Amino acid sequence: PSSSPRHDDLKEMLDSNKDSLKLEAMKRIVAMIARGKNASDLFPAVVKNVACKNIEVKKLVYVYLVRYAEEQQDLALLSISTFQRGLKDPNQLIRASALRVLSSIRVTIIVPIMMLAIKEAASDMSPYVRKTAAHAIPKLYSLDPEQKDCLIEVIEKLLADKTTLVAGSVVMAFEEVCPERIDLIHKNYRKLCNLLIDVEEWGQVVIINMLTRYARTQFLNPNMNESLLEEGGGEKAFYGSDNDDDTDDEEDKEEKEKKKTEATAIVKRKPYVMDPDHRLLLRNTKPLLQSRNAAVVMAVAQLYFHLAPKAEVGVIAKALVRLMRSHSEVQYVVLQNVATMSIKRRGMFEPYLKSFYIRSTDPTQIKVLKLEVLTNLANETNISTILREFQDDHFNDKDFVAATIQAIGRCATNIGEVRDTCLNGLVQLLSNRDELVVAESVVVIKKLLQMQPEQHSDIIKHMAKLTDNIQVPMARASILWLIGEYCEHVPKIAPDVLRKMAKTFTNEEDIVKLQIINLAAKLYLTNSKQTKLLTQYVLNLAKYDQNYDIRDRARFIRQLIVPTDKSGALSKYAKKLFLALKPAPVLESPFKDRDHFQLGSLSHLLNAKAGGYQVLPDWPEAAPDPSVRNVEVKESVPEWTKCSSREKRKEKKADKPFYSDSEGESGPTESADSDTASGSESGSGSEESGSGSESEESNEESESASEEDEEEEGKKKKKNVEKIKARKPVPETCLAVHAVFTQPPPLPVSVPQTIIPSGNLKTYELLHRITGEGLSVEYCFSRQPFSPDPHMVAVKIQFTNSATSEAKSLHVEDAKLQSGMRIKEFPEIEVLPAGETVSVVMGIDFCDSTQAANFQLCTHTRKFFVSIQPPVGELMMPIFMTENEFKKEQGQLMGMNEITEKLTLEEKCQGEHAVVQRVTTAANLSRVPCGSDKECRFAGKTVTSGSLVLVSVVTKEDGAAQLTVNCEKMVIGTMLVKDILQALTQ
Repeated sequence: PSSSPRHDDLKEMLDSNKDSLKLEAMKRIVAMIARGKNASDLFPAVVKNVACKNIEVKKLVYVYLVRYAEEQQDLALLSISTFQRGLKDPNQLIRASALRVLSSIRVTIIVPIMMLAIKEAASDMSPYVRKTAAHAIPKLYSLDPEQKDCLIEVIEKLLADKTTLVAGSVVMAFEEVCPERIDLIHKNYRKLCNLLIDVEEWGQVVIINMLTRYARTQFLNPNMNESLLEEGGGEKAFYGSDNDDDTDDEEDKEEKEKKKTEATAIVKRKPYVMDPDHRLLLRNTKPLLQSRNAAVVMAVAQLYFHLAPKAEVGVIAKALVRLMRSHSEVQYVVLQNVATMSIKRRGMFEPYLKSFYIRSTDPTQIKVLKLEVLTNLANETNISTILREFQDDHFNDKDFVAATIQAIGRCATNIGEVRDTCLNGLVQLLSNRDELVVAESVVVIKKLLQMQPEQHSDIIKHMAKLTDNIQVPMARASILWLIGEYCEHVPKIAPDVLRKMAKTFTNEEDIVKLQIINLAAKLYLTNSKQTKLLTQYVLNLAKYDQNYDIRDRARFIRQLIVPTDKSGALSKYAKKLFLALKPAPVLESPFKDRDHFQLGSLSHLLNAKAGGYQVLPDWPEAAPDPSVRNVEVKESVPEWTKCSSREKRKEKKADKPFYSDSEGESGPTESADSDTASGSESGSGSEESGSGSESEESNEESESASEEDEEEEGKKKKKNVEKIKARKPVPETCLAVHAVFTQPPPLPVSVPQTIIPSGNLKTYELLHRITGEGLSVEYCFSRQPFSPDPHMVAVKIQFTNSATSEAKSLHVEDAKLQSGMRIKEFPEIEVLPAGETVSVVMGIDFCDSTQAANFQLCTHTRKFFVSIQPPVGELMMPIFMTENEFKKEQGQLMGMNEITEKLTLEEKCQGEHAVVQRVTTAANLSRVPCGSDKECRFAGKTVTSGSLVLVSVVTKEDGAAQLTVNCEKMVIGTMLVKDILQALTQ
């Protein structure tokens, strides 16, 4: 409310005749948007100035429209002809802004218009407009995926653009629309590599990520020798067991030796030679490690990690460590990637070990990631330093405490020399006052003891004594599991622990109760004399526990361990089941095997495939043909200097293009045209034209054939231009006219080329939910052609089941129609679940009358009598007409076929946009171009008989207006006048 007076001032300024006031108002409005304030109520006032002649005002109007075009689609659609004129504006910023607004209107009906605008903008002389066209491609694709083939043609053309301004945007469009079309990159690969250093930063990120995946499909693995040796058994896995060699039999050893010999022979026989294009990519991306943009550095780092030879990957370590000095968000992303890299390439980060030391000011997530990196870098040389770093940290952050103890356990698992040291340190932590520290220590000790339990019976005894003090359920459960698993090593202590646990059984957590039952079962099998009664007592308590799992576990164990007459065959194997040797757990980094996701991607961050993620391809076994990237060098000629024949182009060859230095960069690099630059398309065209002949044509013949083709094409273009010049200029008509002029064959008059605001469709109630016993039905006239029968009106019906049970067999029966009327029922809806909504479309031929169509709406239990009565405006369909055709038809429908009414428009309805919106809401008509701002014209025809309907509204400055309706059927004309008058005066 406080801002409404200010908005009124802005509206007055926008309605004034002074450009200075309009400019000041637009500056204030754009400033409001920049501060996050809502300025949507100013849309009607702003959109009036879209045709303003002042360039500065027009720029700001387009900035506003880009922001609100999607929210105010109906009003934006009414100004679509103005946007079309903007596409032809001499100023490149206006052309680009008009295309940006057009692509922001998310309405399916203008898809052909957007497609045409993008195609034209892709051939624009300005790199900025071509860049905007590339940005519009993904928007159109998301609106209508069926346009993919046409958009790929535009992408292919823009990919050949030599301008750095366009490169990043078109690659982004390529990634969104057709990332699988790797063949489009072949001819442009080297150009993209060479332009990369000059592309804007976010374009560099997109191009580098795309080239990473491209290189994985086109080049051989530079580390293939290393991988072959690893497969042959030359290196031991990082997480492998120390006793693998002892357990392997002789046959496995012989097989490994054989594989190793074969791998060595392959390496000797086929030495790896890096492809020059592979080297070109590595060489041209390396300088970008010095970029000020962290995203660019990360992109280059992931490229080197996935593509570079092992000896060259180290260059990225210094750049990544430099990024560690950035703010915490960048630091978090960097550490995510370093944690993955350090598993396979630990050597390149070892010189920078101190950079990963933990600071007390670091956020928790940064501390945890640094722990991961330090643990991955741990080896026999630096483990003592790293363990001291772990011990120096204070136990204030609970999450960090847990991560630190787990990191100590991983170090002890991977490095056998420090296992005892880590165990002793963790045992000391058991006396800590913090329960979380004790709990995590118990869990990690349990995993370490599984490796060598017989050597650490003292530790197990010490942990058994802590059962009285440790209250954390997971820690208590871990201690009980250890005692039960290794009860033979502590035969005197284990029964006493069970006795204590039996006393507190009913008060324990469920996870602890389960381990007490397991402990009782194992002691019963190994020491039944001392624990038989205790076990029975525990099982009886568990038999009546509230938790189903505990009761079920008790019944299961009783049948296994307590022999009875009904005991099954499994009771004989109770010891093998409960006392079987368990494999020692492997403490692995959560970042292990994450490198199959492309580093820096959301999928790598989540360790799960995210929507839209492009899979990083595997290296090919054999090198693909490198000649696909060869480009025939020809002189690039900008499209705006093309002529209809080769002789004319030669005459103009000496002339410098007028726009070569005025917009964008310099010289031939500004050319967005790829047809003449590649030379491959004309060659392929000549081959196709000559494919029917049996003998091969010579180069001269193919050249002459291509010349003839070009001359014919030039003549056709010239004729089209002359035809267009003979007609009304494009800016004076709607974009549908422009589509007719430029896209052969011309659209038939019967196809409506109109824009129907989606918000103008009125909804009517067909069946109330109370009358329908929970089933409510609404309908609206969709104003779309009914494909099975074009003489029927399409009625969209929406069923909503508000009942608690499902509705079945929804269909139409017993239609009672007036003479001549027809109905096309919708397909039967078999089941409509409770709370669900479904929409169907049915067709009705009203015979150009407003008589109601009566029928029964049936379910599997009930029949409801309903009727659909159309407003007269819904009996029509829009048609396309030029201004001259409208005048001619109006002149023939005079006298008895014309109805004229005078009316006074309210202040809110005096603008052109308001009149158009209200008339098109009342009747399904299309706008007819008109040279006067004071007159609005509309045309349509009735759906059944095709009778012509013409409407004209002439307004004056004092609010007076005159409505004229010319119609072949007077009954329809009379009712239409009544409805339009009501719409304009309400």
